[in-house]
Amino acid sequence: MKYEVKEKKDGKVTIEFTLNAKEWEAEVEKAYEKNKGKYKKEGFRQGKVPRKVLEQTYGEYLFYEDAFNDCCPVYYSEMLKKEPEIYPVEYPLVDIKSIGKDGVVFTAVVTVMPEVKLGQYKGLKVAKKEVKVSADEVKKELTSLQEKQARFVEITDRPAKLGDLINLDYSGSVDGVVFDGGTASNQELELGSHTFIEGFEDQMVGMKIGEEKDLHVKFPDGYHSKELAGKPAVFKVKLLTIREKQLPEINDEFAKDVSEFETLAELKADIKKKKTEQQEKQSEIDAENRLVDEIVSKTEVKIPDCMIESQIDNFVEDIKQRLSYQGLNFEDYLKYTNTTLADYRKTRWADAEKNVRTSLTLSKIIETEKIVVDQKDIDKKLQEIADYMHKTLAEVKNTMKGDQEEFIRQNVLTETLMAKLKEFNTIE
Repeated sequence: MKYEVKEKKDGKVTIEFTLNAKEWEAEVEKAYEKNKGKYKKEGFRQGKVPRKVLEQTYGEYLFYEDAFNDCCPVYYSEMLKKEPEIYPVEYPLVDIKSIGKDGVVFTAVVTVMPEVKLGQYKGLKVAKKEVKVSADEVKKELTSLQEKQARFVEITDRPAKLGDLINLDYSGSVDGVVFDGGTASNQELELGSHTFIEGFEDQMVGMKIGEEKDLHVKFPDGYHSKELAGKPAVFKVKLLTIREKQLPEINDEFAKDVSEFETLAELKADIKKKKTEQQEKQSEIDAENRLVDEIVSKTEVKIPDCMIESQIDNFVEDIKQRLSYQGLNFEDYLKYTNTTLADYRKTRWADAEKNVRTSLTLSKIIETEKIVVDQKDIDKKLQEIADYMHKTLAEVKNTMKGDQEEFIRQNVLTETLMAKLKEFNTIE
């Protein structure tokens, strides 16, 4: 097999492959041996029909397609091993120029990794957002702790109001017919939680224990059940019990109950300290992201559409997986959002382009600065994981699979790169 790089233009490389008569004959013979069991002919046992007989019957090109499909990827792979500077980013476009007993000539047009021209990535300055935890933020955290300590006390001397935890029986119907899943007994519901269909909980406000009532509601147009979507419904309800939410007073005793501190002042100080640390960490991450964005904005690179499309494929697979955790599928998601797959892909184009541009820029910096990670760096990260999991390094390593270890390696490489960029530049 011979090959020749014929053309390099617009991010594509054209390679012409030539197989002489002897090489091509060997490939066709392999295809015959692989496929002869499919054929039978009078006077021969199945799988024992000579190749010449089959070619006389069905034509000399009988095994050409299988032969070419089998050998083309092999020769293409051999070429890539010999030409490491040709880095394909999608499958090649193959075109057969000639084929016959004299041999085969075909071309492969390959979209290759684009050239990346780095702009300024040293000596930049990025401002970090000032961190200041307000009294309202501390109060909000205390209120959250207070809600977690809430208790519900049974009430019998007043009607239901928003915030109450009630128990009820209900039966829903559409056009007078009770629908599947629309009936329940002794159901618990917090009024105002928006757990039930819109209007349901509001209509129960003011009801007394033992009272029965018809609630008139309408299912949303995008409701998961097509049979009910957009339709008016009636729920016959009976209020069984009312429990009122009672919150503890926020004072020193409260602080003792919810923390290791003796006073409310100490608890507030701890909340402020932890929130300050969280916000400082987030401020640092935001500044790092802005630094990377500025570096990427100075990079010159013409990205092939196929790389952006591939990134969008990753976005689609990611959202499919996340939806599956919620018991949904991507097709239903598109219906609920009144969009199509094509429209969704268009909306993600800019994000995908940015992701690819960022990845290419950072990879080029890693190459330029000769940033590498070795096993010692990986082991250090694995030790951190082991310490967090209260395991030994050996135990963590034994559970690691190939993909997981590669993920750790990439994570360490990214951290090393970010440390370098912060050395090269200033975050103020």
